[in-house]
Amino acid sequence: MSLAETINRPTLHQELVDRIRNLVIEDKLKPGEKVPEKDLCEAFGVSRTPLREALKVLASEGFVILQANRGARVTHVTRQELADTFPVIARLEQLAGELACVQLSDVDIAQIEDRHRAMLAAYSANDRPAYFQANQNIHQALIQGAQNKILEDHHKLLAARIQRARFMVNLSNDRWAAAISEHETMMTHLRARDAAQLGLTMKAHIENKFAAFMQGIDAQSDG
Repeated sequence: MSLAETINRPTLHQELVDRIRNLVIEDKLKPGEKVPEKDLCEAFGVSRTPLREALKVLASEGFVILQANRGARVTHVTRQELADTFPVIARLEQLAGELACVQLSDVDIAQIEDRHRAMLAAYSANDRPAYFQANQNIHQALIQGAQNKILEDHHKLLAARIQRARFMVNLSNDRWAAAISEHETMMTHLRARDAAQLGLTMKAHIENKFAAFMQGIDAQSDG
């Protein structure tokens, strides 16, 4: 089983947590599936002890569930979890936008402009993986630009949870176009350093994403 390359020892614990979390987010470890501890230990070049410590962290984050004497299983993403998570992350993004408008330098904004252009290029090329990466880079830059560690830490955890839904539902062309339009509006407010409007636009952007996810899940259920 080839899942990843060997991990460097100095960052062992966090690397294990991050890599296993990414396997879940990217649907390489699927909901309901038992975590293949032996295969992961071989792939990462670690023993069972650090791997199980990492699984405890992921259980606290809601990505796996620990079963007595039966290892760990990947949790399912539920409608209720999404319904509970999206409003919170929408408010965090709103606050981040408001703070970033004040904290970001002109150079910082220019770098976000570069990421925005990369996202537009990926959209024009119909390159969804590149689009999602550029999109994520923009949101990360704005979150970090808020310069609020508590906000950043909470956002990181919640964003990881809703990223799982991205692999459950295909992004429709209409929603993709709407997301691009929303990002254009975000950039307009950022350039103008209009903190209130940037915050509101970022909040609406996340709310619209939630509505699209729910529609996609309903469509899959009907199918």
